[in-house]
Amino acid sequence: MSVAIVILNFNGRGFLEKFLPDVLLNTPEGKIYVADNGSTDDSVKLVEEKFPQVTMIQWANNLGYAGGYNFALKQIEAEYFVLMNSDIKPQKDWLKPLLTFFEMHPSCAAAQPYILDYQQPEYFEYAGAAGGYWDQLGYPFCRGRIFDHLEKNENQYPTSFVNWASGACLMVKSELFWKVGGLDDYFFAHMEEIDLCWRLQRAGYQIAAVAESQVLHVGGGTLAQGNPFKTYLNFRNNLILLYKNADPARKFTTILKRMILDGIAGLRFLMNMQWMQFLAVLHAHFYFYKYVIFHKNKQNLPESLQKKYINSYPGIIVLDYFLRKIKKFSDLKF
Repeated sequence: MSVAIVILNFNGRGFLEKFLPDVLLNTPEGKIYVADNGSTDDSVKLVEEKFPQVTMIQWANNLGYAGGYNFALKQIEAEYFVLMNSDIKPQKDWLKPLLTFFEMHPSCAAAQPYILDYQQPEYFEYAGAAGGYWDQLGYPFCRGRIFDHLEKNENQYPTSFVNWASGACLMVKSELFWKVGGLDDYFFAHMEEIDLCWRLQRAGYQIAAVAESQVLHVGGGTLAQGNPFKTYLNFRNNLILLYKNADPARKFTTILKRMILDGIAGLRFLMNMQWMQFLAVLHAHFYFYKYVIFHKNKQNLPESLQKKYINSYPGIIVLDYFLRKIKKFSDLKF
């Protein structure tokens, strides 16, 4: 059983120097790759000089998370890919429980470890926590994290099938990754792993989060929370996510409701004089329309693979969180 751990890097010299030793020490079962996404710092030189056992793949331009991984993974042969951020510190024996889970559940296509906060390891981390879901309007959230509220990890969430696994540390069967089309380059970054997991489920496979496997994540290593470009990508990609994957019977009403809530969010940014965030929401909607009208090669699941449409949490997480003051995943009613 071959496993390729692929770390996508863009000007992440500091993270590589800090965390590559932990990846090498705690991952004896896999072959380690660094895929350099057009860095302009000395990341490549660092890896070549200090970590000769790591295989380097590099290209000239920043292709984003989705495009970068697609480019790199096409050059790697392995039964399993692990897509790992450069700001991840894997814990001892983190990979074995994932491999065991895949062996025990042949229908599982992708899985994540539990992602804990590097600064406060007793707490879940924003980017994935204990596995993800989305609500009826497509808003993503996690076991252990709803919006910005992070729960303490008290073993309250056992290993389970979920709706999406985090791209911060995502293990996926390579055959199925390519079978459903890989990552969508158009997303560039943010929510591309949710799109992938949604398509895998539509094709009849399952997604999991494995409690016995744990990694620590710094978070915000590429785009910090509150960065207008990150806001733009999140709003735009979430709409594209729904356009591609939602049940056709409710797709357009769902998108319309989302646009209304996005408009409210934009007005809130405006009232708080967060001009760049307001413009990010406007640009997100403009480029969503552009995608729908002009983007001819929309990457989606081939009709021949479509088995079912996938729903997740039936409620509206925005109302639960801001009006009903529900902060914990365990308090939601599925």
